[in-house]
Amino acid sequence: MAHLLTCQNISKAYGAQQLFNDVSLSIEQGEHLGMIGPNGSGKSTLLKIMADIEEADRGKIFKNKQTKIVYLAQTESFPAQVSVEEIITKAANYLPEEQRHAKVQRMLGQCSFPAPDEITETLSGGWQKRLALATALIQEPDLLLLDEPTNHLDIDAILWLEKIVAHLSCSMVIISHDRVFLENCCDRMLEVNSCYPGGILAFAGNYSRFLEKRQKFLTQQTQQEEVLANKVRREVAWLRRGPKARSTKARYRIDQAHDLQDDLSQVRQRNQAGGQLQLGLSQTGRKTKKLLTASHISKAYGGNPLFTDLSFELGPGSRLGLVGANGCGKSTLMHILYGTEQPDSGATKQVDNLKIIHFDQKRSEVDQQQTLRQALCPDGDSINYQGRPIHVVSWANRFLFKTDQLEMPVSHLSGGEQARILLARLIVQPADVLLLDEPTNDLDIDSIQVLEETLQEFAGALVLVSHDRAFLAMAQAIIGFTPNKGCEVYADIEQWLAAGLPKKKPLDKKKKTKKKQSNKPIKLSYKEEKELAGMEEKIMLAEEELDACKEKINDPEVMADTAKLAHWCDQLSSLQQQADILYSRWEELEEKKKQLPV
Repeated sequence: MAHLLTCQNISKAYGAQQLFNDVSLSIEQGEHLGMIGPNGSGKSTLLKIMADIEEADRGKIFKNKQTKIVYLAQTESFPAQVSVEEIITKAANYLPEEQRHAKVQRMLGQCSFPAPDEITETLSGGWQKRLALATALIQEPDLLLLDEPTNHLDIDAILWLEKIVAHLSCSMVIISHDRVFLENCCDRMLEVNSCYPGGILAFAGNYSRFLEKRQKFLTQQTQQEEVLANKVRREVAWLRRGPKARSTKARYRIDQAHDLQDDLSQVRQRNQAGGQLQLGLSQTGRKTKKLLTASHISKAYGGNPLFTDLSFELGPGSRLGLVGANGCGKSTLMHILYGTEQPDSGATKQVDNLKIIHFDQKRSEVDQQQTLRQALCPDGDSINYQGRPIHVVSWANRFLFKTDQLEMPVSHLSGGEQARILLARLIVQPADVLLLDEPTNDLDIDSIQVLEETLQEFAGALVLVSHDRAFLAMAQAIIGFTPNKGCEVYADIEQWLAAGLPKKKPLDKKKKTKKKQSNKPIKLSYKEEKELAGMEEKIMLAEEELDACKEKINDPEVMADTAKLAHWCDQLSSLQQQADILYSRWEELEEKKKQLPV
């Protein structure tokens, strides 16, 4: 298979911080390579080196002169007072004028832009990201380099991007922390991490396959350290014997012993390099059954309702997810629960002295002018955590910050590092209710998994806003927001996604009767004919049961009772599955009937 680009012994450092050293890799023609790694490991820098935006300190890049490489950064800035169509047209300037217009129109349709004449500065973060993707795709690259393409995209846009990526024949390198996206879009995975020889580990296959192989490799590397340690102990014991026990003929063994010590040191350093975020939430231990209740709350902006007559109850152990398009009202609902915004109608009620912590997706609480030391420990050189003082250096290490970063301004830290500052603040304060608005933004995968495990152990109530489908799996119920339809409760994210997909309707009875009277003989078996004849009625009954179940779930009395809500959500999931089976069987029988000879 042809190599589009090869990195040979690439190294890069910023001051005293070594990002990666002697990294070598090749990008094959047509492959979709997913790149992961801890925050600060140098993934984005490596991508910029591939794109010839930055220079490596050492090493070489080999690429075909005819290879067109397009790089898409994490954040994109567009000129002011320029329309969406003008931006895309400019990116297509390489085309002859007679071809350009048609291609731009196709791209506008493919990306579903509702108003091509809309000015770029009025676009939301998600639509700006979609515009950046459109400008990259219209250039028809041989190699597309994407740095966190799902950032700021809602789930619907992420699904759109997955579909686009799946049909692209060009090679791609995708940096992402979205595990489901990596699973669905990549056929090879690479991790940049100093815990591997050469600084990277790569395997063919999707994300889940990579996890299996990575675990096997790390287990073998740990075993290798034990084997080397045993060998070194034996050789050191031999070296400590008196000179009479050794002869000059054994000089090779002395050299071998020193080589073994060097090998052990390198393997040990790699095994110790994989630092992990250390979280542990401070909890109040409150056992009150009802912590926070929302009763018939409604909210609208500019005459557009975000949600209407919404009721639910949060108690210890509640796990509620909020999903929907950007701007649909998820963050507004969080602010209402926190008390910084009021509903238009209805009310929220809290138990006395309720302790609520709100994790704001905008991260407005982080002062960009502060040093990291001040942001982590605002009142001195130590922090009081769960009743005991911890020095700022140790506290910083828990969140994977190095000592030499403490005097660095927050503005110089990456998005993931700033997210870890907020997590440090989050775990210090005892809480009954956690309102987490996009807490996984910019976090690396390992940190997201640690956060998931920590939240699973939290005894209080959680409300989660996220577009990370894997992260939302911990929710016991989902409030799904749908444009112009308000919101409904679903059992899980998959059920919400399925509810938004168009379903085929059973054949109209009149049309079906007419088809039976045609001259084409139906040679289905008697049993299949009977099954097909009754299928429409079965599907109609299944849909009626689904509707009745949804009404139950949206009943304020049910929504206020965690046990009842869980029961009806499970029931809805089961009924949806049964309906899907019926639709699938109906399509199978209809297809079989179409294929019969005339």
